[in-house]
Amino acid sequence: MKNIRYMILLLCVTSIIPVNTYPNDYTTMNLPEGAKKRVGKGQVNKITYSPDGSQLAVASSIGTWIYDTQSGEELYLFTGHTRDVLSVSFSPDGQILASGSYGRTIRLWDVTTGEYLRTLTGHSPTTFSISFSPDGQTLASGSWEETIRLWDVATGKQLRFLRGHTESVNSVSFSPDGKTLASGSWDDTIRLWDVATGEQLDTLTGHSRDVLSVSFSPDGKTLVSGSRDFTICLWDVATGKLLRTLTEHTGDVYSVSFNPNGQILASGSYDNTIRLWHVATGEHLHTLTGHTFPVRSVSFSPDMRTLASGGDWNTTIRLWGVATGKQLDTFTGHTHDVLSVSFSPDGQTLASGHLNRIISLWDVATGEHLRTLKGNPGKVESVSFSPDGQTLATGSDHGALRFSTISLWDVATGEHLRTLTGHTDYVNSVSFSPDGQTLATGSSDKTISLWDVATGKHLRTLKGHTEDILSVSFSPDGMTLASGDREEIRLWNLWNVATGKHLRTLKGHTDDVRSVSFSPDGQTLATGSSDKTIRLWDAATGKHLRTLKGHTDYVNSVSFSPDGQILASGSVDDTISLWDVATGEQLRPLTGHTGRVESVSFSPDEKTLATGSTDGTVLFWDVSDVVGVTQP
Repeated sequence: MKNIRYMILLLCVTSIIPVNTYPNDYTTMNLPEGAKKRVGKGQVNKITYSPDGSQLAVASSIGTWIYDTQSGEELYLFTGHTRDVLSVSFSPDGQILASGSYGRTIRLWDVTTGEYLRTLTGHSPTTFSISFSPDGQTLASGSWEETIRLWDVATGKQLRFLRGHTESVNSVSFSPDGKTLASGSWDDTIRLWDVATGEQLDTLTGHSRDVLSVSFSPDGKTLVSGSRDFTICLWDVATGKLLRTLTEHTGDVYSVSFNPNGQILASGSYDNTIRLWHVATGEHLHTLTGHTFPVRSVSFSPDMRTLASGGDWNTTIRLWGVATGKQLDTFTGHTHDVLSVSFSPDGQTLASGHLNRIISLWDVATGEHLRTLKGNPGKVESVSFSPDGQTLATGSDHGALRFSTISLWDVATGEHLRTLTGHTDYVNSVSFSPDGQTLATGSSDKTISLWDVATGKHLRTLKGHTEDILSVSFSPDGMTLASGDREEIRLWNLWNVATGKHLRTLKGHTDDVRSVSFSPDGQTLATGSSDKTIRLWDAATGKHLRTLKGHTDYVNSVSFSPDGQILASGSVDDTISLWDVATGEQLRPLTGHTGRVESVSFSPDEKTLATGSTDGTVLFWDVSDVVGVTQP
């Protein structure tokens, strides 16, 4: 007999590694309470070398990673921000690291010990850029609120508030003498400020679109700026005169950086390339290719020999030889938004579908990345294993083209088996029948399609929904299909696939039904909605049983434990909740993701819950004290 422990104990973190040690396994670094493993390191938002070149700091969607530049080993993970870390900066002596985030705060860390020092608060809501003054005593920050703030590093006190930009401030940079601050903004301008007085000294105009990055040359005489107008501008700081415009890029220029002697300039762009330029002449020296998606950040090593870049949908860091333009190394493991997760039937493999068109397979026991399935033309909205675990079905959309494909993959080899086409809009959900012979797909074209898995043949289209279908799920006996759209839930009788008769419509939610799931015994249906609630229904009669309330934002995903006694839900409020199905009691909230929780899935042995988030990670939670407890 299995029963629920109603006296919930705090979960023990199975492996916590101090931030000032050299861990053997990054998957267990600084986990949130209750989590036992993490796969994926989150997205790469910004990178910068330490002053001595021995470390590389990476601002990510889950915290700040510190890498050893020689070995590529993960040294630390600084966590504490509640949202993406967008910017990082080392103090000139390399002893303090500052990190700025979506979550309105700036944090200071002791790099030597890993100790958290203090939080700087005042910005609202997002800090896009931070920079230390050359003497390390002042920190400048630029934010969404069109302002720049200057902070006393020692005390955390705000020193000065700089106003003048009319749009968000994307980038800030101190001159080498610390007397001048440059700022670049979405208002298409660069502004120069007197640090001592806060007075605006000059406004540099010439870009026709957002200024995304600014940087002073080492001698302080030249300022470089990169823009969404595809150009790089070099400016005379003393006069404000435009010296030169570099126009080789064919996409937004996200990042610009001088090398330490000021002779070479690097730029990273939406066109997937990095370009190296001779500053004095404007000559284009090298184009560095290898990134397959936009390059968001570039940083020179202090010895000028190496350039680091972050790109590929914010998932890859690459190191390049400056003299040769050749790629030297790649730091992998960073991942983009996780939109869907699913355990294999034996519980040994987890599949994750990502915004960057990738499907990843992971070893659940070790967290090891097994393989990547590539070739999807759009973001992967849904992943589902066949009951025998041999086939993976994925639904992906093609963005602005407004059509989708369903793909079937061989799990053992990663081979693409076939593509199922026919939907005329996004495919939001895929589900195998319990016998593995039929695949159901729900689409924004307001239809459900049934497919023969063995042949790929289209069997039938179920029509009746008047809004986008966001989720489909088979009952355990395979005779009923549940589907949820932006207004209602429908149950379909599949005794005869040829008829696909509509049984009943369940109404009660007041907003999109984003997820539907049958209990293992088929008697209960759970639905999660944008109205922030979960509803439980009697699957046989359609009667509403109870409403579960607790989330503060949309409920994206619901999943029953294998014994049917617990329901897990994931929400846009970044949390997961565990619920007692019999009573509707909320047993425990699980917190630790720094982005929306898009998908939840129980392992077959009931001991682990996997959750996928837009923070680019999958967390594995120990839920063995809540579900699957065998009584003596």
